[in-house]
Amino acid sequence: MRDILNELSLPVMAAPMFLVSGPEMVIAAGRAGILGAFPTQNCRTVEDLEQWLIAITEGLATADGRTLPWAVNLVTHRTNARLAEDLALVAKYQPPVVVTALGSPKPVMEAVHAYGGAVIADVADLKMARKAAEAGVDGLACISAGAGGHTGMLSPFAFTAAVREFFDGLLIIGGGISDGYGVAGAVAAGADLVYMGTSFLASEESLAVADYKRMVVDSDIEDLIVSAGITGTPASWLRPSLIAHGIDPDTLNSVQPDRNYQAGGDAVRRWKDLWAAGQGVGSVTAIAPVGDIVDQLAEQYQQAATRLTPYRSLEGSAHA
Repeated sequence: MRDILNELSLPVMAAPMFLVSGPEMVIAAGRAGILGAFPTQNCRTVEDLEQWLIAITEGLATADGRTLPWAVNLVTHRTNARLAEDLALVAKYQPPVVVTALGSPKPVMEAVHAYGGAVIADVADLKMARKAAEAGVDGLACISAGAGGHTGMLSPFAFTAAVREFFDGLLIIGGGISDGYGVAGAVAAGADLVYMGTSFLASEESLAVADYKRMVVDSDIEDLIVSAGITGTPASWLRPSLIAHGIDPDTLNSVQPDRNYQAGGDAVRRWKDLWAAGQGVGSVTAIAPVGDIVDQLAEQYQQAATRLTPYRSLEGSAHA
C-alpha cells in the first residue's frame, strides 16, 4: 500500500460528494497537494465511469511516470445493483484509495487489496467503526456531527479519541471542519487526514449547479437542518433548498422514507433537487478554484501551528 500521507502537501481529503465531485475536482485537488475523491454513482452509466477514470489517471500523471494520489467512493449498500461493475473498473484503473459507504467494506476488500490499494470505511458511530476495523480495513473515515449530506452525531474530537483507543490505522475525520485551523486541531487530536466537503461545494470545479453554489455562498449555519426525512438516513440539508421545493423543514422529521442508494431514479432526483451542506457553510464566501481554496487552507494550517509556540515554555515546568 502506498504511503499516501507523505505524498500530500496538506492533510486534507476533498470528500466524495454525490452529484458534486467529478474528474475536474479530483484532478485539481491532486494537483494542489490534497487527496481528491468522487463517488462512482456520480456517473450515470458504467461507460461514463470508465471515461472519468481515464480522465483522472491521465490528469494526475506526472512527468516521471507516477500518478498523484486519488480516491473513489463505492456505495456497498445492498440496493446498489451496480457495485460489481463499478468494482471491476476500480480494479482496472487502481485508485490508491477506495472509500466504502453505507454498507460493509467486505465486498470490495479482496479486489482492492489485490492491486495494493487501501480500503477506507465511512463510519458514523463507534459500532460501525469497530465492525469495519474487525473486517480488516486500512482506514476509517469518521463522519461526525456537522458533516454535510449524510452526517454523524458525535463530536469530531470525541470520535477521534474513542476510535484511537482500538484502531491504529489511517484515521480520517470529517464534520464541520471548514478551515486550516480546524485541520491542524484535528491532526493534533489524532487524525491523519481531514474530510472537507462543504469547503469545495462552491469551487469552480464543482459539478454543483450555479444556484446551488450561490446558495452555499449566501448561507450560514442557521440555514441548515438535519433530518432523515429525505433519504431515510440523517442528512444535513439547506433549508432554503427544501422550502423552494415545497417542503416544510419544520415537519420533515415526521417523514421516514425507505433507504435507497441505487445509482439512479428517485434517489438521484432527491439529491439533485434538494441541496446539502455541512456546518462549515458559513466559511464559504466566494466561488473559487480548488487550488486557491487549498492555498488558503495551507496558510491557515501554518498559522495554527504557530499558535502552539508560546505553550512550549511549559515543557519541564511543574505543570507539564
